[in-house]
Amino acid sequence: MKNKILKVKGMHCASCKNLIEGRVKKITGVEKIEVNFATEQAKINFDETKVSLEKMNEEIKNLGYSFEDNEAKMETKIMEHMGHEHHNEDEHLEHKVQFVFPISVLVFLVMMWDIGARTLNFIPNIPMPMELWNLILLILATVTIFWIGQPYLKAVVRAIKYKAVNMDTLIGIGTLTAYVYSALLTLMPQIGSWLNLPTETYFDVTIVVIGFISLGKQLETNSKRKTGETIKKLLGLQAKTALLWKDGKEVEVLISEVKIDDVLIIKPGAKIPVDGIVVSGFSSVDESMISGEPLPVDKKNGDVVVGATINKQGSFRMRATKIGAETMLAQIIKIVEEAAGSVAPIQTLADKISAVFVPIVLLVAFLSLIIWLLTGNVTLALLSFVGVLVIACPCALGLATPTAIIAGVGAGAENGILIKNAESLQKLASIDTVVLDKTGTITKGEPQITDIISIDKNYSEMEVLRYAAAVEKLSEHPLAVTIVQKAKSEKLELGEVKKFESKAGIGVVGMVNKKKVSVEKFEGNDELIEMGKTLVAIKIGGKMVGKIALSDTLKDEAIETIKKLHRQKIEVIMLTGDNQKTAEYVAKEVGIDQVIAGVLPQEKAIKIRELQDKRKKVVMAGDGINDAPALIQAEVGIAMATGTDIAMESAGITLLGGDIGKIPQSIKLARETMKTIKQNLFWAFIYNIVGIPVAAGILYPFFGLILNPIFAGMAMSLSSVSVVTNSLRLKWKKL
Repeated sequence: MKNKILKVKGMHCASCKNLIEGRVKKITGVEKIEVNFATEQAKINFDETKVSLEKMNEEIKNLGYSFEDNEAKMETKIMEHMGHEHHNEDEHLEHKVQFVFPISVLVFLVMMWDIGARTLNFIPNIPMPMELWNLILLILATVTIFWIGQPYLKAVVRAIKYKAVNMDTLIGIGTLTAYVYSALLTLMPQIGSWLNLPTETYFDVTIVVIGFISLGKQLETNSKRKTGETIKKLLGLQAKTALLWKDGKEVEVLISEVKIDDVLIIKPGAKIPVDGIVVSGFSSVDESMISGEPLPVDKKNGDVVVGATINKQGSFRMRATKIGAETMLAQIIKIVEEAAGSVAPIQTLADKISAVFVPIVLLVAFLSLIIWLLTGNVTLALLSFVGVLVIACPCALGLATPTAIIAGVGAGAENGILIKNAESLQKLASIDTVVLDKTGTITKGEPQITDIISIDKNYSEMEVLRYAAAVEKLSEHPLAVTIVQKAKSEKLELGEVKKFESKAGIGVVGMVNKKKVSVEKFEGNDELIEMGKTLVAIKIGGKMVGKIALSDTLKDEAIETIKKLHRQKIEVIMLTGDNQKTAEYVAKEVGIDQVIAGVLPQEKAIKIRELQDKRKKVVMAGDGINDAPALIQAEVGIAMATGTDIAMESAGITLLGGDIGKIPQSIKLARETMKTIKQNLFWAFIYNIVGIPVAAGILYPFFGLILNPIFAGMAMSLSSVSVVTNSLRLKWKKL
């Protein structure tokens, strides 16, 4: 099976989505299809041996739609971002709106003047014969419906030929009915006399409805484009060129020409072009793009640097290790694109309603037409028929979920929170328990010296460290590296070592300044060991002169993160393979509620399942390969970007920079996004529930009220724009 994300051309409204999905699902070889109206993308799972893109296009082309392969290389996307991308359809729509909207406003004002003149004595009649005004309106309405309204007329034809109806069909039937009726009365007035029809025409309905709906679509398009601005911003971060060190010279090349293992020169103020490793030089790099942290990070020989981050001070050389689609920026863009195009479970409700919505609206429209015709009120029959068709557009309903998801995913990406799909975002909003791995998640994952203790007055703490580091500099043990680094940071001179010997499981020994120095694992009881620290004894001449304690230290943001989670009414549990004493000490330090310690990697997923069996909705946060099963088992897995690729692939959300402070931010974002979706759905439902009966004339017998199709068209356009605008608020929410 192949998964592909395709661009969908020709979608005009939310019900187009249901049409496309319904047709493509029936094709043999297509297992699943999800169409997103807001992003105009289709996510299709299909068997390439049974069905092709051409076959799928054949099925939908008669309905006015087509699929285009959306996969593009990073370099191509960057070129598009630099100004080579054209939006022909958007430009055509904009030109049409620029033509029709001023006319619509003029016609609307004249219509309001005419209504005022008929009802209020102090307003004069329009200073123009109505016959002449009707001829002008006929010309304007003809241009409007057959040029601006082409998509709606085509939708009517498709409905007749292929029995495929969408929202464009409703608008087409409504405005065409008003136009044909009015044209017959204007060009053949004898028909009106013969059938005893009212002399009123409805050219203004055709012009103003199409004008306002076209404006609404343009505003909707502009708003949808804004919700996807994050991807464009991310693309804009990428460097366009790189300085290549080749044959002893600097050569400027396009980013697409950089190959793996090329040596690149990075100068002060330059963007780092691709991911790689520093091979010489020293500098500070602004990594706020991936971590959200404003402080620059020092980089030296052997350190990893990430493409699109900015070199602040010194210059250095780097070796390219990841290029093109493999870079971290490319992976971020891919995740954001896929998440923006994914469908949240809550969308299912809106989809089910939209699927049956259009046929029901057609039925209500024709019933209202027939009922009012039977009462002899032709004017009311026509107004209700056109009004129901125009006001019923489910675009607001279709946009309610995807626009909020796009805005939420975008806001997350800008804050260093990568959301893989909409389902993860929805599930995250309802969780009540966060399970944290200890090492690399709550702690830094690297041993640090926490205590240096002298127990011999002849040796100060710094001398204890100096002798220990002198011997340990010849060892490859991770704790030895930490001790040596500490001594170097204190600028201690390390003496020459002779007769060095490493004793497996015990420690190291050597001669320093003619003294026998050994660094061994401490044997016995000590309160530092009770605190979960590793303790080594430093002996000189066989006598213990001092102790050094090492421990995996807490991340700076750990304590504040737990406090924030508690304020969000979330229980926090530590799940670790470490021993109970160490785990409990760390848990007490940060204020964690519960500890599950001594857990083997394969048991972590079982522990998550046990919590779920207690009806807890669990988020698991981790960074290692051993965390992957638990990340998958949890409702939502959160991975640290500083961890393993396997952990990130298993998780629904990735935190750039490995900052656990972003966990409460992620939860707040998810809750705000779901709140926005529910607001959008509520107003979209209310709008249609109230609007359709009023347009059908249900209030007319009691209050003499009928919703003019012109106001219905304006309301329909504004409803879609209001939903998108409400979603855009997420981009400015403070997390």
